[in-house]
Amino acid sequence: MPRPSHPAEKGQLHPRNRHQGRYDFPALIAASPELADHVILNPYGKQSIDFANPQAVRVFNRALLKQLYGIAHWDIPEGYLCPPVPGRADYLHGLADLLAHHNGGTIPRGAGVRALDIGTGANCIYPLIGVKEYGWRFLATDIDDTALACARTIVSANDLGNAIELRQQQERQHIFHGLLGSDEHFDISLCNPPFHASQAEASSGSRRKWKNLGRLDPQRKLPALNFGGQSNELWCEGGEIAFISRMADESVEVAGQVGWFSTLVSKAGNVELLRKRLSKLGARHLHIGEMAQGQKRSRFVAWRFSAASGPAAKA
Repeated sequence: MPRPSHPAEKGQLHPRNRHQGRYDFPALIAASPELADHVILNPYGKQSIDFANPQAVRVFNRALLKQLYGIAHWDIPEGYLCPPVPGRADYLHGLADLLAHHNGGTIPRGAGVRALDIGTGANCIYPLIGVKEYGWRFLATDIDDTALACARTIVSANDLGNAIELRQQQERQHIFHGLLGSDEHFDISLCNPPFHASQAEASSGSRRKWKNLGRLDPQRKLPALNFGGQSNELWCEGGEIAFISRMADESVEVAGQVGWFSTLVSKAGNVELLRKRLSKLGARHLHIGEMAQGQKRSRFVAWRFSAASGPAAKA
């Protein structure tokens, strides 16, 4: 099974990513004046925000989405996952490149492309960016009714109801099973899976990140989770490998309805485990997309079962 890979340049975002270079704080503050209350100077004398402050991160994301994508209204409940926007955008650009590779080198744009977002969360970040960048239509799903209610408010407030549909997965232990109608088809699916096996592991991971950044001050009260997140957003029984393995298994059931399946994979060692599982399940094509931002490296894995699988076959 072929495994094409297109690694990112060291530390660089995708060339189409709008978040290149340093953040333009004057422009961000002009778009969202409330951000001014959260701007600090980092040790190098440059403007930044305190990423240990969940409220500051939420306001920062709101400013980014407004200034760069025209998302006028965006907010999430306290304690829900507040995603790093540049990395989320990179995933979408990587998926667009994947679709272009099988479309004569041209990125398919517009409402004729339909994407399925598994676990959209309260932030609804992938549909928002995907609609603004490429004009795709999204079905955004989640098991959490509070998250979906928040996402629905964001979609409605930005008049995106024609482009983004929201749906609850009623069977909490399933991913694709029971989710789609028999007549629904999608060019691509995407997912940011929970990657911890427990709350304790998630908290430990956050503290380790702060320590590595030299910011773990015993006198300072830091959040347990640096970007927030509910249990279903950050951890599940068995952790990331259990979740993406279940996703792979269930993807067989809807193989004729989705052109390309994809998921972020946080732990590099899980890529080979997923590849072996997909091979046994009969996946015919596998793509590993490499991404990078500064010192952080990540990747997504995409697969499909047939060259004539779903609407992507028309590309």
